[in-house]
Parts: sequence; structure tokens; C-alpha cells
Amino acid sequence: MISEGLRIRPALPEDAHALAVALLKNRSHMKPWEPYRPERYYTAEAQAERLADGGVRWFAVEGDAIVGAVILSGIVLGPFRSASLGYWVDRDHTGRGLATALTAEACRGAREELGLHRLEAGTVLDHHVSQRVLEKSGFSRIGTAPRYLHIDGEWRDHHLFQRLLHDDPPPGVPAGTPSNGDLA
Repeated sequence: MISEGLRIRPALPEDAHALAVALLKNRSHMKPWEPYRPERYYTAEAQAERLADGGVRWFAVEGDAIVGAVILSGIVLGPFRSASLGYWVDRDHTGRGLATALTAEACRGAREELGLHRLEAGTVLDHHVSQRVLEKSGFSRIGTAPRYLHIDGEWRDHHLFQRLLHDDPPPGVPAGTPSNGDLA
């Protein structure tokens, strides 16, 4: 539990309706940082599809309401062991450390549950609050990507961040094994 009545938990398939309600409520709040979303996106049916898309999510919940989320998407295993991180917080819950807590939970899950080595995230250049969340969460800025994503009606530059979670070899690879597989 983060604070009285507020907790972080894994997303469940039955969260589709509550997620649609939360996203619709926060539509204008998130508009400056989101891509175009068709009306269908704000339905329980569309959110049920998203919850089954292979991403790994955790929700911040207050009672039955979803008030924040973090997702690991584009998960790649093998020698890369990486994913993209995204998050949002309900407009009535900003400024309370919730995005940082969600990001910490995703980093923990990425390492301990998924065995990932690295997470990446991007922010539009002027989203200083989100950049601060990433910095507080151990992410380092690794560059700037011109016209990276189509956000709020135009192609926007993004600052790119990464966090290395550990330096252990991938699962099943003995420590110190050369790249050709020979044990020397």
C-alpha cells in the first residue's frame, strides 16, 4: 500500500471497464503526451483487448478505481532482455509520488519476474515532470530522437532514457561464457 486506501497491484483481465472509465476521465489531462486515440479506445472492449496484448501492467487503485498505471511493452527476451516503459497518473493524484512508485514496481517486476536487463522510456522534450520521475527512478538520459512519435497532432522530438537493472548474464547462460559458446 502506498498511502491509506491506495495500492499498486498487477493488472487483471477484469479491469477493462475500470480502465476505460479512468482513461476517459483523464482524456484531456493526458492529451499533450498521448497519440491520437479513436473513440473506441475509451471502451471496455478495447481495453480488454489491450489487457491481452502481451504487455505487463500494474495499476494504482483506490477502492475500485484505477488512478494510475505502468506498462512494460515491446518485451524482447534472448540476449537483449529489454522492454519499453510507459505510465500515467490520474489528474487528481499527480504530485504525490505515484508515478515514481509505479515505475519502481515495474523495475522490480522487470528484473525479478521477467528477468529483464534494461528498460527504456521516452518523453516529449518539455515534459519535465515525467523526466524527473525517470531520473528519480534511476533512469539516465541516453539521447534525443527527432520526430520520434506522433503526439498531440504532430511528430514530436523525445528525450530517451534507459535503466540497466543488473549485469547478470541472461537466464541459461553461465557467467563468463564467451560469445562463441566455448568455455575456453
